[in-house]
Amino acid sequence: SHSNDGEFTTDPRLVKVPSSKNSTKRPVFFSPEDYPRYVGYDRQVPEYFPANGQKSFEPIGYIPQDEQEETFAYLEETYGALNEKQLGIGESTCSGVFGAIPLGAPNGTALLSVDELTHIAMERATTAREAVQMMGSLAEQYGFYGAGQFEGTSESLAVSDTNEAWIFHILPDPTGKSCIWAAQRVPDNGFAVLANMFVIRQVDPNDTENFLMSKSVHQVAKEYNWWRSEEEDGLLDFTKVYSDGEYSHKYYSGRRMWGAYHLACPSCNFPADYVDLQSDPVYPVWTVPDQPISVEDLFRYHRYTYQNTPFDLGAAGNLAAGPFGSPDRWKAGPGEKQVGAGNWERAIGLYRTSDTYVVQSNKESSLGGILWFGPASALGTVFTPFVVQLESIPKSFSTGHQRVFSRGSAFWAACYAHNIVNLKWSYAIQDLQARQDMLERKSIQLMQQLEADYHGSHQDPHQDFEFVESAILDNAADVVSSLWQLSDEIMFKYASGFVNEDDSHGGLSQMVGYPAWWLEAVGFKEGPPPPPTKPKCCNPPKDGKTTTALRNGSSGLMSAA
Repeated sequence: SHSNDGEFTTDPRLVKVPSSKNSTKRPVFFSPEDYPRYVGYDRQVPEYFPANGQKSFEPIGYIPQDEQEETFAYLEETYGALNEKQLGIGESTCSGVFGAIPLGAPNGTALLSVDELTHIAMERATTAREAVQMMGSLAEQYGFYGAGQFEGTSESLAVSDTNEAWIFHILPDPTGKSCIWAAQRVPDNGFAVLANMFVIRQVDPNDTENFLMSKSVHQVAKEYNWWRSEEEDGLLDFTKVYSDGEYSHKYYSGRRMWGAYHLACPSCNFPADYVDLQSDPVYPVWTVPDQPISVEDLFRYHRYTYQNTPFDLGAAGNLAAGPFGSPDRWKAGPGEKQVGAGNWERAIGLYRTSDTYVVQSNKESSLGGILWFGPASALGTVFTPFVVQLESIPKSFSTGHQRVFSRGSAFWAACYAHNIVNLKWSYAIQDLQARQDMLERKSIQLMQQLEADYHGSHQDPHQDFEFVESAILDNAADVVSSLWQLSDEIMFKYASGFVNEDDSHGGLSQMVGYPAWWLEAVGFKEGPPPPPTKPKCCNPPKDGKTTTALRNGSSGLMSAA
């Protein structure tokens, strides 16, 4: 699975890249990641064609390819997500000790970004192992660059197929013209977490069943005297040698690792605290979950804000969450600069996410892999199923972005719902979660039924898939429509601080006020005192002392009901 976290500029579109016949060389483009992430005709994706004065991107270089071969079709957001061979990839930006500049920029030396590496793997690879070796080999030959300085000079990928799953780490080498990479296989019963930091530790070059790597892993470490030999230092610790640790603040990565393992394997009881995650690991590369993990579990994990733990971002009593327990913590602005150094906890479920997805591969499936795609934040989205065999992705998911509001956009449907819930989070999140559960269960049942019907069919496969495609597209339309309807329902139900329900649930205009803990915290008791005038209404005494304040045409009065 993967969450595409950004700064509300990351291109949130999901598109299908069709299979195509090769030319003798493949163009490679710079990867901006912000909208639009690509403009041009080379990739044969209509959503990428130039529009409204856009100019096609120019390649920054080329790599050779076999013109006799046809590329595989795949689904793509920022990264290649799932291809027709059920190869799946998820990404996590990491810090690294070396950086490089892309070709086309001043002093540029490297051709390939992680974005383009995933695209090439989707086009050409049939297995996770093949994809890892392909991406590593190409980056060694043509150079690798990350997204930015420190926070993005390196990358980590989760790469899976129907048989295996691998963790892939990559960073530029000191020359900026090649790379350093390593990969570790996750056992069939394993569960791993990648949270913006390398996790691979001791790498064994002799165990090629479980480890793959570039020769530069050991060569560069020796050159910089970071590692001498296995006899002197034991197996090389990849993270200790090549990671620059957590970025932003302590716990930025570690808290999410702890949180995901806390959900998947509570019996492991991993510590929530540590000294330095880079040099003093307290979490394993992978662990065995207490129970098999379902797609619904992964949906839930991606919405985790540490509920019911000491780090709960929306807990009662957490003043930063406001009176109604919102887990959102906005990016820093002028106020934070004025206050000075400080940080918020980094949750797994994050408001500034362009999309989140879960890849479901199954070797027995006739429909192929399923991409459960959720535009915008996982907190407000509904994970919706798509398969690579679709002729195209519906417009509501393949178009739309942060620069223009659109009610035809699945991204804006989910983003709008999330923001509406923030009116009264502790109340409205229950309505949203109920809708998410209902729609996601419906989608799971739909895909199970479609798989059974399609697998059991002995008629025309093309005609049978037309029925499958129609059902998937109708379901996607229902999801978007339901999210917009939910936002209107929440607005009505919680408008202006009241709760509006039918008579069986309390009736209209219920006055619920604020939680007692919050009233105490903000000094409610220290507010204005009762009025000083002793009321006489509505049977004042007849003692002759009653006075009339205003007589005979007094003006300047204002009344309020």
